[in-house]
Order: sequence, then structure tokens, then C-alpha cells
Amino acid sequence: MLRSLYSGVSGMRGFQTKLDVIGNNIANVNTVGFKGSRVMFQDILSQTVSGVTAPGDERGGVNAKQIGLGVAISAIDTLHTPGSAMTTNEPLDLRINGDGFFAVKVSEDQEVPYLTRAGDFTLDANRNLVTKSGLFVCGVGGDPIQLDEDIVAFTIGQDGRIVAINGDGEPEETDFQIGVVKVTNPGGLEKIGGSLYRTTPNAHAEDIEVVEPGDDEAGTGAIIAGQLEMSNVDLTAEFTEMIVAQRGFQANSRIITTSDEVLQEIVNLKR
Repeated sequence: MLRSLYSGVSGMRGFQTKLDVIGNNIANVNTVGFKGSRVMFQDILSQTVSGVTAPGDERGGVNAKQIGLGVAISAIDTLHTPGSAMTTNEPLDLRINGDGFFAVKVSEDQEVPYLTRAGDFTLDANRNLVTKSGLFVCGVGGDPIQLDEDIVAFTIGQDGRIVAINGDGEPEETDFQIGVVKVTNPGGLEKIGGSLYRTTPNAHAEDIEVVEPGDDEAGTGAIIAGQLEMSNVDLTAEFTEMIVAQRGFQANSRIITTSDEVLQEIVNLKR
């Protein structure tokens, strides 16, 4: 069977996956805290027709003759570049200006928190600081944040500290501080849906710690209240890549069509 037939099939599969990733990026162009992905390709092991001949005293060397066997996907990377800031003026809309992730938990007993860049938080009936999905937002140290009943109004500083406003309009310090997590390799995080990430051994080798925002030693970014980080998807780049993927898919389908015509000619040789 022709090698080109299977090379075309591998190319079509690769570009189909690329179109799937591009479609997901475009669908999440307005998702808060979303990070786009990209597909990287690599060639498959080539078949050696003839080996290398070393040069001698009377004759030069000869290079190997190799035929490629198609393409494979080497990686689907998540690009953790910052997204644009959208000003909402909501006090519980938070954006991390730099590196780091918010830590959230399904319950207080959860040992390893989930991570997210989506900072559209709210207060529930028990005055817990939660996400729109009801996950608890963790403070420094990893414990969920539950505000006291006497805290009616408050502001959040760039260091994540919650400053209460008393009845006289004067600020008062509290013990609550929103924490962030710095991950060594953000590309190694696993997406689990809901704008959440789960840590993996390749993302952070050690146990993760929820630390203070705006820490130069830890490398965490500051928290900006009243703003949200939008998706980092660039529609111009995505539509350009879509055209490239579409033409690549068409070209590989033409390889299969041409290989089929060649096989038809071989079958007709017996007539």
C-alpha cells in the first residue's frame, strides 16, 4: 500500500485536532480567566531506504535516503499569557496583575485546592467568599474566607487584605487576606472545566502553598479589585490559524485522493 495514503490520513487527523482546539478557543473568547491552547506537530519516524556511507580515501560519503511516514501531534499547549482587563467596579471582581492563581475548594476538607484565574467572586448567605459555582475562595494558608456579620462594607487591597468600613466610614483592618498560588510550570496544569485547573506532578513538584499576593520573593502578582481578567484568545490569530488548518486538511485529503487514483491505475494494469 502507498505510504502517502497513510501520511495523508495522519495529516488530516492532525489538522482535525487543530481545528477542534481552535474552535474551543473561539467559543471561549468571552470566558473570564480562560487561557487559549495551541497544537504543535512533529514528524513520525522515517523509513530508511538506504543507510549512510562514510567517506573514504578515494570516495566521498553518501547521505541516507529516508522517507517520512506522516505527522503526529507532539503537544497541545495551554498559553498562560495575561488576558485583557475589564473594569467592572464591582468590589468582589478581582484580577491578578501578574503570576499566580486563586485557590478555591469544594469543601473545607479538600486538601489540595483547585486553581483559577477567574476572579468573579460573591458572598453567599453564610458570608462565605465563593465563586459563581459555589466553591470556597481560600485565604493565605489555604482556609476558606468567611466574613464576620459585623462587616457590612469592605474593600480589598492589592495585597489581598480585606479592609472593613465601619459605621463612621473609617477603614478597619481585618484578619482576612485572599491568597494566591504560584505554580512552577503552569502549562502542566490539568483543565477540569469551570475555568478550574488541577495541579499535577509536572506542574508543581512540591505541595502547593497559598501565599500572599504581590510578594516579590514568591513571584506572585498583585490583586486589582473592580476588574476581571478576560480571555487571552486573539480572534485575529485564531481565524488565521483556522485558514491554515482548513487548507492543510484539504491538501492532505488531496494526497489521499491522488493515492487512490494511483492505486486504481495499478489495479487496471491486469486488464
